[in-house]
Amino acid sequence: MKPRFVLDAWALLAFLQKEEPAASRVKTLLEEAEQGNVELFISIINLGEVAYSIGKVKGEHEAEATLNEIRRLALIVVPATEKAVSAAARFKMHHAISYADGFAAAAAEELGAVLVTGDPELEQLAERLRIEKLGRSG
Repeated sequence: MKPRFVLDAWALLAFLQKEEPAASRVKTLLEEAEQGNVELFISIINLGEVAYSIGKVKGEHEAEATLNEIRRLALIVVPATEKAVSAAARFKMHHAISYADGFAAAAAEELGAVLVTGDPELEQLAERLRIEKLGRSG
């Protein structure tokens, strides 16, 4: 089985905004996925988080254009199933994380994947999930 990784919104935004060193690592994962060496996922909820983050700053048109670019990447979008909603809710109940981050954690857990993030809140899940911590410049 190929190695599996789940990006949270933080990771994808770092890539889109070219925030190093995180952006380079996400770019490498995207290239590896394109070559078929790894499987790379993002929850539809976290994709929505990326869209509204971009839309708040750059407007709705730019958010939609960015989503169209993301759809061309070797990134598998995980749907928000009833099972995912329940798992995300459980993560939120037991940990001080955002509900959206619960979906990233739920996807990583269900897929047996490494959760790729730079969000310090998600580090508390390291006993339960494999987490790859992305760095920030500065």
